[in-house]
Amino acid sequence: MIWGTDLLSFGIKTSQMGLTYAEILDTWRAADAVPAFSHAWLWDHMVPLRGPVEGAALEAWTLLAALAAQTSRLRLGVIVTSNRLRSAPLLAKMAATVDAIAGGRLVFGIGAGGSRVAGPNPAIREFEAYGMPLVSPGEAVRDLTESLTVIRRLWTEPEPFDFSGPTLNLRGAVCEPKPVQKPYPPIMIGGSGPRMLRVVAQYADIWNYPGPPDAEFRRRDAILTSHCDAIGRDPATITRSMQIVVRAAQPDAAAATRAALLDMIDAGVRHIVLAAVLDGRPLAWLVDEIVEPVRAEAGAPAA
Repeated sequence: MIWGTDLLSFGIKTSQMGLTYAEILDTWRAADAVPAFSHAWLWDHMVPLRGPVEGAALEAWTLLAALAAQTSRLRLGVIVTSNRLRSAPLLAKMAATVDAIAGGRLVFGIGAGGSRVAGPNPAIREFEAYGMPLVSPGEAVRDLTESLTVIRRLWTEPEPFDFSGPTLNLRGAVCEPKPVQKPYPPIMIGGSGPRMLRVVAQYADIWNYPGPPDAEFRRRDAILTSHCDAIGRDPATITRSMQIVVRAAQPDAAAATRAALLDMIDAGVRHIVLAAVLDGRPLAWLVDEIVEPVRAEAGAPAA
C-alpha cells in the first residue's frame, strides 16, 4: 500500500476542461514543490461535461505522461480512467509506460465508465462523438472486471498468454516493459454501486468514493466491508479516498470544506483530493486554509 489507513494525504486535481497545457503544468509544478501535497490527478473525458462541445479538453493519459516527465515527487494518476474509452491491453501498456516515465509514481485509477442510465446522461455526448457504444450498467461492471483481470496479468506474467472473455479475445498478450512498481502500480477504483463495490473489494488498493461528503459514504463503506468479509479480505487494506470541489472565491469556502473533510475523515477517509478553483489564489491558500488546519484538527500524521 502507498498510504496506510492511519495516514492522511492530500492531493490536487486539475480537470482539463477549458485549461491549456501550460496552465496545468504550472499548477502541477507548483504542487510538486509543496510537501503538503502527496498526489496529483487528471480527469478522463474527451469533451467538456458542460458548455460548448467545442471547448478544450486535453486527453488524460497523453497529458499524464507529459506531467510525469515534468514532476519528480508527486504520486500521479487519473480519477478515474473510463474503461469504455480504451482497450484493456492498450491501457495496460500506456500505464506501464507512464510508470516508467514517472519513475514508479503512478497510481492506476479506473472505473466502469459511462453506461445507459435513465434520465440526463452526460456520457451520451462524449460517447457518440467518439463512436463508443453505451452498454448497460451491469455490462459496464462486467467489462471492468474483465479488464482488471487482463491488466494485472499483463503487468505480472513473464510470458505471453491467451485470454477469452465476454468482450476480449487475446492471443499472445504481452506487456513489456512491465511497470516499475512491483508487483504493479496501486489500483484505485472509483464507484459506489453494490456491484462496483464487489470489484473494489476484489481488486482495489484505494477506493475513490465519487459522491459528495455526506452520510451516504458510511452506508457504502459498510457494503464494501461486507464484500471484503465475504472474500476473506481485510477491509483495512483498502484506503478510502474522496474528492471535493473547492471554489475559493465563494464565501466561507474554506470553513465549509474543512467541516466536510473532518466529517469524512471521522468516517474513515484518509486520501483526499482537492479539485480546486482558486480564482487567482496561490496553492499556498489551500495549504494554509484547508490542508494544515484539517490535518491539525484531525490529529492525523502526514503521509
